[in-house]
Amino acid sequence: MYDFIKLGVMPTPILLPKAPNALDKWAVVACDQFTSEPEYWQEVTQQVGDEPSTLNIIYPECYLSEGDQRIDRIREAMQDYRSHVLGRVGTGFVLVERQTSCGNRLGLVMAVDLEKYDFSPDSKSPIRATEQTIVERIPPRVKIRKGAPLESPHIMLLVDDPNRSLIEPIYEAREQLQSLYDFDLMMRGGHIRGWLLDSHAQGKVQKALSDLYDKSGGLLFAVGDGNHSLATARQCWLDMKNELTEQDREEHPARYALCEVVNLHDPSLQFEPIHRAIFGADSAQLSHDMVMWCRKNGMSISACDEDHAEMYLLDAPVCIQNSINPLPVAILQPFLDEWLEAHPSASIDYIHGEQALETLTEQGACCIRLKAIDKGSLFESVRKGGPLPRKTFSMGEAQDKRYYLECRSLVR
Repeated sequence: MYDFIKLGVMPTPILLPKAPNALDKWAVVACDQFTSEPEYWQEVTQQVGDEPSTLNIIYPECYLSEGDQRIDRIREAMQDYRSHVLGRVGTGFVLVERQTSCGNRLGLVMAVDLEKYDFSPDSKSPIRATEQTIVERIPPRVKIRKGAPLESPHIMLLVDDPNRSLIEPIYEAREQLQSLYDFDLMMRGGHIRGWLLDSHAQGKVQKALSDLYDKSGGLLFAVGDGNHSLATARQCWLDMKNELTEQDREEHPARYALCEVVNLHDPSLQFEPIHRAIFGADSAQLSHDMVMWCRKNGMSISACDEDHAEMYLLDAPVCIQNSINPLPVAILQPFLDEWLEAHPSASIDYIHGEQALETLTEQGACCIRLKAIDKGSLFESVRKGGPLPRKTFSMGEAQDKRYYLECRSLVR
């Protein structure tokens, strides 16, 4: 049986608000959701009011235009919360039961070793990206994390555990564990419960992870959500580790990042497509240009019936013949990258959920609706071919994404 260090995880001190009745305002959804719906974040702000909330220690991407000014406020809130709001509830892992629109999703919150993570296309590390990492997106996020005294994760890692040996047995024995929280999440986020794992349960986790590692072909964890956040944490660690002593490099809290691990085979874990919304574009021109682009690259795109549709281009079901890649998004995204570069007045957003897409269509956006991929093929695809095209899939609808809740100190 491997130790936790070999497996790339670490039992870590877990911080939660000392006032448990305030958790409904404390927890907010991942910062990269509802980016084209400022009214969502405005309502969150109204619900939170002046109460302590993770809203004040994250940077919702809806507000990125505010620049560095918001970062200063984030730092101040982190320092205040670390001193006056948060308390240590124990050291180890947290078992999570999250009610989502697809059922109850189980997870384990744990700290993972950033030395064991590599997002490069040819990575052979135990923790790998499932989708292409856009390195240009990392530096702005580094500015937010660098020097931050706290972290709270929206990162979700997947483990390929068809026999349900890791998380599910711990959940079956949950009544023997210390309850940490049990409350309704705001903004249609469902209900969430959490338990702190004792030493006996941690031993079971170690044994199960060791067995999974032996069967993993070198890929123990695949990033499901929050890859750019994990890449940011890694970059911050790389920037600082050479200034540390050898012992400090082994023990410094910034070497690790807090994540939630979820079983790929959890029945409630549904892979949803990520749709594209193009703003400032003429729909007829966009459609014509995609047809011509496919033709130039030896393919053809044509209307088809609903049963055979590979995507919906401006609500019209279409399929691609002579495709150079089995994933339609692998054809669509290179076209959009070229098209947007040639049309600088246009912009793109990546949309989670068909309802949000329909709203944007009504508001005049040119929308492209995609279908979900088969989640069972994910690990093998990453092992054989590296990361999938960026924004290939999403795990559930926007409101089902991880909410910031547990915290961890990044400084001693």
